[in-house]
Amino acid sequence: MADIYDSAFRTVLNDCSKLMIPIINISFGERYTGNEKIIFYPNEHFIDQQNAPDEKRITDTNFAVYGTVRKIYHWECQSTPDSRMLIRLFEYDAQIALDQGEIVKEVLTVEFPHTAVLYLRYAKTKTPDAYKYVIKTPGGRVEYDVPLFKTQQYTLDEIFEKKLFLLIPFYIFSKEAEFSMYEAEPLKLEALKNEYMEIIERLDQMVQEGWLSDFDRSTLLETAKEVMDEIAKKYQVVVKGMDQIMGGALLETNARKIKNEGRVEGFAEKGIKIFLNLLATGMSENEAQCLAEIDDELVKIALKSRDM
Repeated sequence: MADIYDSAFRTVLNDCSKLMIPIINISFGERYTGNEKIIFYPNEHFIDQQNAPDEKRITDTNFAVYGTVRKIYHWECQSTPDSRMLIRLFEYDAQIALDQGEIVKEVLTVEFPHTAVLYLRYAKTKTPDAYKYVIKTPGGRVEYDVPLFKTQQYTLDEIFEKKLFLLIPFYIFSKEAEFSMYEAEPLKLEALKNEYMEIIERLDQMVQEGWLSDFDRSTLLETAKEVMDEIAKKYQVVVKGMDQIMGGALLETNARKIKNEGRVEGFAEKGIKIFLNLLATGMSENEAQCLAEIDDELVKIALKSRDM
C-alpha cells in the first residue's frame, strides 16, 4: 500500500500533470513549454522471477511527454534515503522497457525511460545529486545518470519564481526539524501559520495571473493538508493550529466552487440550493447568504425546506 506521500505525489501529477513540466525541465535540461501532450501508462508491472511467481511492482508514475519527439519518463517519490532504491529503479525501468518493447523480424527493441527521483528528505553529506547506471553488454558499455530532485533545496520564493508548484504539498518537510519547537512555543507556531497564509495568498495570485486553475489550487491545498497531517501526527498542537489555516482555505475553495456552479444555473431556486450546500460545509448562515446572494425571504424559505 502506498504511503501518504506517494499518494499525494501521484494525485497532483495525475490530476495536474502540467505542474510536472518545470521539474522535468530542471532535472533533464529540457525546454518544454507546458503545452505538450502527456500520456500516462499503467504503473503496475510484473517482475519475472525464475522458479517463483511473478512479483507485482507499482511505480509512482510512468508517462510520455510529446514535445518535438516523444520521451518516456519514470519518476519515483522517496521520503527517506534508501540504499536499495537504485536496484528497485533499475528493475522498474527494465520492466517498463519490456512492457513497451516490440519485436519486428526477430529483433527486440526496448526503450528505457528517463528516470528520476523526487526526494522529500535527504542527507546533505551522503545523498548525491544523481544515481548512475553502468550497463555492460556484449555490444558495449552504456552509462547514464538518474537525477535526484531534492525538494528541500528550494526556498518558498524559488518555488514560486520557478513555478515549481508541485512542491507545495511537500514544503512542510523543510520545517520538520522544528515541530517540537512549534509544539511548545505558540509564537513560533503562529509564524508557521502566517507562512502558510502567505502560500495560500500567493497561490491565489497565481490563479489570477493564469498560471494555475482553481482546480490546481484546490488539489495542491488538499494534498498539502494530507501530507501535513501525516508528517506532524505526533504533534497535536501543530496539527490543530495548521488545520485552522488549511481547513479554512479548503472551505473557501469548496464554497467558491459551489457558488460558481450556481451562478451558471442562476435565479432564486438555484440560490437557495447554493445557500443550503454552503451551510452543509459548516459555514454560518450570514456567510452562506452573502455568498449565495439571496435575500432574507429566500433564506427563510431555504431553512424551512431543509427542516421539512
